[in-house]
Amino acid sequence: MTDLLTPIPTRWVGPIRVSGNVVEGEHEVPLATYESPLWPSVGRGARVSRMVEGGIVATVVDERMTRSVVVKADSAAAAHIAAGRILARQDELEQLVAGQSRFAKLIEVHPEIVGDLLFLRFAFTTGDASGHNMVTQAADKLLPAILAWEPGLRYVSVSGNFCTDKKATAVNGIRGRGRNTIAEIVIPGEIVEKRLRSTPAKIAELNVAKNLVGSTIAGALRSANAHYANMLLGFYLATGQDAANIVEGSQGITYAEARGDDLYFSTALPHLIVGTVGNGKGGDLPVVEDALVRLGCREDREPGANARRLAALCAATVLCGELSLLAAQTNPGELMAAHVAMERRGAKPAGGAA
Repeated sequence: MTDLLTPIPTRWVGPIRVSGNVVEGEHEVPLATYESPLWPSVGRGARVSRMVEGGIVATVVDERMTRSVVVKADSAAAAHIAAGRILARQDELEQLVAGQSRFAKLIEVHPEIVGDLLFLRFAFTTGDASGHNMVTQAADKLLPAILAWEPGLRYVSVSGNFCTDKKATAVNGIRGRGRNTIAEIVIPGEIVEKRLRSTPAKIAELNVAKNLVGSTIAGALRSANAHYANMLLGFYLATGQDAANIVEGSQGITYAEARGDDLYFSTALPHLIVGTVGNGKGGDLPVVEDALVRLGCREDREPGANARRLAALCAATVLCGELSLLAAQTNPGELMAAHVAMERRGAKPAGGAA
């Protein structure tokens, strides 16, 4: 079998001005994409961020990676009793995890019963790794102990789809999976008019009509945004992330309101699955290593700090692209003109990307 490299055009965009609880300053970000209008669109949002004191405030509010095992009992009543006994021994489960991993820490066990099936959703912190393999390994360690404690239970699977990995579900937003990150900015009205060719009222109105109402009638699942997946895919590919995680990563909510003459704009990304170690990172892919170094995510920090920094920069990037696109769509014809100019004539418009 021959290994082939698939070239994906990549550019550094920005810098984006960012502040918050994990990162400060102005930072360029890499985006790998075949959709060339994405670069100038995110770039326009980045320029706006540099015109505001503090720029985009990115706050990481939670972090965890999950794996749900599923076992079978003789009945729902038996599963309920077993679940109670397992929860009572969570400290022992935590010790088992600590004994087999330097970085994985069990922080929550959540049971769900369907018929005679018992689902146990384990949540862990995983340091700077996204943690997919780490939590599966931990679950593999926990299952034999649980089955030994509860001989009435029988193994079904180490993953029962209640995790939930790379699928659009509600549980990740409700109970958490990945790094929950919110980016927000308050933009003076004159900047909105001059740089985005729109108004705070128009952007807020469009967000309600398109992202909130439109997504609702489309049947969106805990998701109300214009195109998070565009920025996420570009960022994920450039920084060595598992690109399939944009399935759940793109489930997020854009919120906008006119605050007097100004625009408040935010992007909430409750499950960013990102890491700075593992999965081919660490020098195996020089382009990825260079990106993580340039982003400041290879520094000697406490476990998890580099990954939180990466999540914050990712969320800020998403906000830049989301803001630019919505502003473009308040103006008839601007969106398509941007695509035509970039993809057919090679020009560099400042309009939206998708």
